[in-house]
Amino acid sequence: MIVIVTGYLLLWLPAIFWPDYYLDSPFGLIAAMPYLSIYLFHAAGIPGLLQNNGACGWGWCSPTLFGWVLMISFWLLLAWILARLITGLIAKSRSWSR
Repeated sequence: MIVIVTGYLLLWLPAIFWPDYYLDSPFGLIAAMPYLSIYLFHAAGIPGLLQNNGACGWGWCSPTLFGWVLMISFWLLLAWILARLITGLIAKSRSWSR
């Protein structure tokens, strides 16, 4: 799981140097997907995720503390499931090679 999270953080590294160009690229959208998922959860009907219940005028509402906790928990759970799947596949392929 550490490798998956480190890979995600490395995906954000070019945004430090080229924020105008990188964040509009497909890799920038992939990197921003966890943050943007909070708006999908809000659209799905989970209350309390966005400040002012999503009514922020013309701007995008920031996530509430509950929104941040839910978003981080969801994506860490997803990374953990992916890590378990990868280790299971590696263990299965090693048992076949013996």
